[in-house]
Amino acid sequence: MRLTDPVADMLTRIRNGIRARHQKVDLPASKLKLEIARILKEEGYIANFKPTEEEGHKLIRVYLKYGANNEAAMSTLTRVSRPGCRVYVRRGEIPRVLGGLGINILTTPRGVMTGRQARKQGVGGELLCEIW
Repeated sequence: MRLTDPVADMLTRIRNGIRARHQKVDLPASKLKLEIARILKEEGYIANFKPTEEEGHKLIRVYLKYGANNEAAMSTLTRVSRPGCRVYVRRGEIPRVLGGLGINILTTPRGVMTGRQARKQGVGGELLCEIW
């Protein structure tokens, strides 16, 4: 089975893992997904991640993060740009998520970064997803 949208699959697996209160979820690996996982860890939405390999398949093991009362570190993950409807933003059009409480992740000519970093560097790109 070929996935038409691997990033949406990644977000859905993380979302389902949080709802089921799992400690970790495994995702098929790619460079883009590794970068998204790196940003999620830097921003404090996941506890950790590590690239592994099982039965010849490269995987990313994402360790989910929960607070003191067992509430998830992130409540919402939404895919913005989809294969059927790509969403590109200029540097001045990068939206703030929940007035700065959440983050958005963009792919830019300078790599994958948060909306805050893209605004600081003055670059736009494809708006992948929003997390809060």
